[in-house]
Amino acid sequence: MPLNGIYYLFLQYNALIMENILPIHLQEIIFGSSDPRISKQISKLEKGGKIRKIAPRVYSSNLTEPIEGIIRRNIFLILGNLYPGAVLSHRSAFEFQPTEEGHIFLTYSYTKKISLPGIIFRFLSGPKPIKGDNAISGELYASQKERAFLENLQPSKNISGSAKCLKISQIEGKLEQIIRVNGEDEINKVRDHAKIIATELGMEKEFEKLNKIISALLSTHSSKILSSPIALARAFGFPYDPARMKLFEELFRKLKSSEFKNRPDKNRSAKSFHNFAFFESYFSNYIEGTVFEIDEAKKIIETNKPLPTRNEDSHDVLGTFHIVSNTREMSVTPQSPDEFLSILVYRHKILLIARPEKSPGLFKDKNNFAGNTSFVDFNFVKGTLIQCYDFYKSLEHPFSRAAFIMFILSEVHPFLDGNGRIARIMMNAELTCAHQSKIIIPTVFRDDYLGALRKLTRQGDCDPYIKMLQRAHEFSENIFGDNLNEMQDYLKQCNAFSEHTEARLMIIPR
Repeated sequence: MPLNGIYYLFLQYNALIMENILPIHLQEIIFGSSDPRISKQISKLEKGGKIRKIAPRVYSSNLTEPIEGIIRRNIFLILGNLYPGAVLSHRSAFEFQPTEEGHIFLTYSYTKKISLPGIIFRFLSGPKPIKGDNAISGELYASQKERAFLENLQPSKNISGSAKCLKISQIEGKLEQIIRVNGEDEINKVRDHAKIIATELGMEKEFEKLNKIISALLSTHSSKILSSPIALARAFGFPYDPARMKLFEELFRKLKSSEFKNRPDKNRSAKSFHNFAFFESYFSNYIEGTVFEIDEAKKIIETNKPLPTRNEDSHDVLGTFHIVSNTREMSVTPQSPDEFLSILVYRHKILLIARPEKSPGLFKDKNNFAGNTSFVDFNFVKGTLIQCYDFYKSLEHPFSRAAFIMFILSEVHPFLDGNGRIARIMMNAELTCAHQSKIIIPTVFRDDYLGALRKLTRQGDCDPYIKMLQRAHEFSENIFGDNLNEMQDYLKQCNAFSEHTEARLMIIPR
């Protein structure tokens, strides 16, 4: 509740005092007053043990909780009452909480340090609130965004372990985020308004710094002044999604610190590799809703011709099969970020050659969604994939690389269509290159597969995803042989063709 509302209540209740008891139970924070009547009541309540003093001119009816917690929870209310006209400024205008050392920075009429239990107010002499600064509580204000940027570009010393300004890399990150979320027009509005208020605040030098950073981010000025990775990526034309990178880094750590079983590929002959590829293509398309009877799919592959009534769907199966049945193609893995992008584009073009409306071989030019899940913004696809490459290259075990590359492509969703299929193709290329068994996600396991992906996306939980893929790998290493019908019979025994509501995946060692 705003300060003036609280004070009004005191005056109201004072007029209605019954048996000389002030109804302080309605307020956790009570401020001292120059009004003798209220001051007398506060003194009586304090002596009676009904309230306690927690700071100069500040009392509380909360008699049990530690004072530090009470003050922190009501920090802005207290500031607004004790220091009217103060401006929450510098780093505090962005963070809205004390630093790790307990400091809150404010611009006021004098420079002073004031300590309360659990918190330190650092007052810095400077300009009063100006038009556009935000009222928080009573007469406490917070610097508007543009003022806060200028303040944080002032010279700063680390005082008692806590500097008043954010690091330059953090400022760059915040400016880059404005561009990433709302575009170049918005950052130009920030710059224009900062230029106007810089004169009023006497911060012309700080504006020059801000202007150079924004110009570098927009590639209209040298990028040498930038320091943060995300700002540099923006300047070089490859902005990326920082939230997704945190998720990918978490998966990388988990995979890097785990040990995985080697599962050598038993499909060593051309015939058996071809047979596995048929079912790999069949199930990969089934997951995406391209459903054929097995005999129909066999006919498409055997004749290399689409079914007349299902031309595009048939080409989806053919496109997948042409990639995954080619041993040489499936042994190619990226050796640089540029190769990573090139391989993706090439394979996607083959995959969706019959669907020109889906832009085969081109990264998406608009955002895509799956239910409530939004994938990486189309502006950040290349940059995010490039940023992932170092993580990918640092993984050693083929299963780790396969699991990592499959998830990042599922999560980035770099194309308008075919993302799930291209993700599984890239996964299996990692395994083929290392002479490990490829992975099939059968129909019966589809829900487990998608559920684990969703859990990693929404909750950052890596374990279900890794365990799911390990189980699919254990199942898949038993799918081998030169006889296609025998392979199909084995898959039936494992319930591979069943829906998840009808059966569970069985792993029958061979």
